[in-house]
Amino acid sequence: MIPKLRSCLTLALLVAICLQSCTQPGATELKQQKLTLTGASTMAPLALAIGQRFERQHPGTRIDVQTGGSSRGLADARQGLADIAMVSRALKPEEGEGMQVFLIGRDGIAMVVHGENPLTNITRQQIVDIYLGKIDNWKDLGAKDAPITVVHKAEGHSTLDIFLKYFGLNNADIQPDVIVGDNQQGIKTIAGNPNAIGYVSIGSAEYDLNQGVKIKLLALDGVEANQQAVADGSFPLQRQLNLVTKGEPSELAKQFIDFNLAEENHDIIRQQKFVPPKN
Repeated sequence: MIPKLRSCLTLALLVAICLQSCTQPGATELKQQKLTLTGASTMAPLALAIGQRFERQHPGTRIDVQTGGSSRGLADARQGLADIAMVSRALKPEEGEGMQVFLIGRDGIAMVVHGENPLTNITRQQIVDIYLGKIDNWKDLGAKDAPITVVHKAEGHSTLDIFLKYFGLNNADIQPDVIVGDNQQGIKTIAGNPNAIGYVSIGSAEYDLNQGVKIKLLALDGVEANQQAVADGSFPLQRQLNLVTKGEPSELAKQFIDFNLAEENHDIIRQQKFVPPKN
């Protein structure tokens, strides 16, 4: 055989062997895996931040985070559309059957106004009267003469459920000016309207406030709305931040849940202005 031809055939054989080995299962150490989380918008930024660290420590793994509310997350997990539900409240009795709940943190719900609003404190009764339309002007609360823009949550969000329960309100009795979905929509609406008031996650609001967003968290019945008040239990309007699976979590889901619970990753929970579960 001509030497030059032999060399070409040898090279072609080596290339073929290389291509075959690269396409055979197990030829690469990086096993591509995907974990899907859906649910509470409150928890989405936290899940994304922890997910990014998890991905760096577990090459080949992708954490996909989608919102839509706690109720959607639970429905998706139960139907197998998501590996993990993000639920920013305790589960209702009828929701718990067959589900595994993992508490990863705590949060509060604060009344929020525009940063230029002079109000610093609001009472439980004043909130009830605002949302029932009995108080509709800021002058009735010692602020300027201007109509109050009432911002309310859409159905399916745990923030709405907790708000209604704590203040003893019926959703059908509330006629809001604006209905929002996630926390960011609520914060953006309030920051853009000097006359607005709404309720959002303390963690989300504190985080955005630190980023320069023009909002103000109101003290509730004299108790400051901040991370410290949630941590020491003094703030009355609190809730759980849970990761929920249908039955026992898969191996990858369990790894991610344990990653959230590990104390060395609680710095991310604090950075997001939430309270780790052991605080």
